[in-house]
Amino acid sequence: MSDDALLATAIAAEAGKLLLAIRREGRETGKALGDRADAEANALILERLRAARPQAFVLSEESADDKARCAAAQTWIVDPLDGTREYAEGRDDWAVHIALAVDGRASAGAVALPALGIVLSSSPAPVVPPRPARPRMVVSRTRPARQALAVAQAIDAELISMGSAGAKAMAVVRGEADIYLHAGGQYEWDSCAPVAVALAAGLHASRIDGTPLYYNCHDTWLPDLLICRREDADRILSLI
Repeated sequence: MSDDALLATAIAAEAGKLLLAIRREGRETGKALGDRADAEANALILERLRAARPQAFVLSEESADDKARCAAAQTWIVDPLDGTREYAEGRDDWAVHIALAVDGRASAGAVALPALGIVLSSSPAPVVPPRPARPRMVVSRTRPARQALAVAQAIDAELISMGSAGAKAMAVVRGEADIYLHAGGQYEWDSCAPVAVALAAGLHASRIDGTPLYYNCHDTWLPDLLICRREDADRILSLI
C-alpha cells in the first residue's frame, strides 16, 4: 500500500467514525446535524493532513480555497461528508472522500462508507466482482441525469437509486452496479477520491465526452462523470 493511500484510508476511517458518533448522539437533526458533522469532520481531516503532510495544499468543500494550490504539483482534495442529506436522514448511502491529485490526476485516495463499516482505497486496489447478464446503472435518488436515463433505456439497464456520489461510485467498485453516469453538476471534491479508487480497481473513469478528469484546477466545477467497466465504456460514450 502506498504511503499516500494508507494516509487517506486512515483519515477517512477516522472521520467516518466521528460522523457516526455525532449522529448517534442525537443532539441535532436536519440541517443543524449536517452542518455540525461537516464542520467537525473537516477539522479532523485538516488536522491529520497537516500533521502528516505539513507543506501540502488541501482543497476541501468545507474550507476557504487557497488558490496558491493551483501552482502545486500535489494537492489533497477532500469532501468531509459527501451526502449530507442522506447522513442527516439516517441513511447509509453517504461517504467520506480523501484524495491526492498529482499533476492534475487522481493519484491516490480512499472513500469511506462509514454506515456500512467499509473503506475502499486505491491501494490495495479493490477487486471488482463479475457483472450479471443485465447491466445495472446507479442514479441519483432525487434527480437522475437525463443522459443517464436515456442510456439506461438504450441498453436495457436496471436502475438503482442511491444518494451520494461516493456511494454511487463505490457501488460500481463493489459490484453492486456496473455504470455510474452523472451529468447534473459536481465539484472536484465530489469525484476525486472515488475516481482514484475506481481507476485503481481497473474501471473506466472520464468526463461524459470521454476526455480525462483533471483536478486541482482554478475552477473547481467538474460537472459530469462516467465510471463503468472498461469493456462497456466505448458503447456508453457513443450513446451519450
